Amino acid sequence: MRLPACLATLAFAAAATCATGIAQTPASSSPSPTQTQSSSGELKVYFVDVEGGQATLFVTPQGESLLIDTGWPGRENRDADRILRAAHEAGLAKIDFVLITHYHDDHVGGVPQLLAKIPVGTFIDHGPNRELDGGVTEHGFAVYQQMLAAGKSRHIVAKPGDVLPIAGMRVTVVSGDGAVLDHALPGAGELNPACKTSEIRPLDNTENARSLGVEITFGKLRLLDLGDLTWDKERGLVCPVNKLGRVDVLVVSHHGWKQSSSPALIDALHARVAVMDNGETKGGSTPTFDTLSHAPGLETLWQLHASAEAGTRNTAAEFIANPLGTEAGFALKLAGKRDGSFAITNERTGVAKTYRAR
Repeated sequence: MRLPACLATLAFAAAATCATGIAQTPASSSPSPTQTQSSSGELKVYFVDVEGGQATLFVTPQGESLLIDTGWPGRENRDADRILRAAHEAGLAKIDFVLITHYHDDHVGGVPQLLAKIPVGTFIDHGPNRELDGGVTEHGFAVYQQMLAAGKSRHIVAKPGDVLPIAGMRVTVVSGDGAVLDHALPGAGELNPACKTSEIRPLDNTENARSLGVEITFGKLRLLDLGDLTWDKERGLVCPVNKLGRVDVLVVSHHGWKQSSSPALIDALHARVAVMDNGETKGGSTPTFDTLSHAPGLETLWQLHASAEAGTRNTAAEFIANPLGTEAGFALKLAGKRDGSFAITNERTGVAKTYRAR
């Protein structure tokens, strides 16, 4: 839900037309008469820095919002405050949908702090926690269940193939609770030659492998976020045929950790841009940088942090939001158009790079 534009300070140019509310409609339908398009007509994406966790905020031209994951718990509300800053910058008084990819602390842990600061319309997840570790994961899931039981937000359990009811963009679930899409998305379905040489790894039994992954389309613009989906599960999405097709923007899985981002996946996607939501010492594994360095079609790797492990393999400084030794919490921001063109801005420097429609 978007605040009246006359009350919001927007980071992106163009003021929105004042609107008092947004009705929720299926993504495939046209906006209702009560919905007011923003004057820019752009999809805004805020890659919020939560120091190696995830919190990615999408805001459609209709003012409808989707937050993927909520960062860490505690830390004096650091992650909730950073998400709130992005939400206010986007003119939001409420987050319509929060999608929890899985129940690890760096993804679901920030839910209580977030709810204390801004209302959430609907939570989306993959269903029960299946990582019975007797510790952090079970605790995080239990706290999340308490938040749902309060009854202030609706709840959707999503499965592969579902299209989420978010107005202004199409959000298709491609993985969840250990299952993956059983058919190719429109425009996909080609054989993937990289499957022949990509390593096959054992099954992962953690919550990572149960990540709720989504492909988001906004006109011709396509973005993919698989949460922390692991190497073994990626294979089911792209081998022997690529069920996902090519994308413009890839959120690098698992913060760039080496348990994800197989060559089979990276080669199949042919992403123009990769965004790594790593921390300085979490994620950003050297093998992942090596894989991305050979990714076909990749124009730019953007990072929320420089990786201490990666050293000289880190992307160019202008594409890193937070250099080594800093915790300022700078974000990366994307503004996308329906023709498939988009721009990404480094909040630290204010410098943007534009990508033409292809």
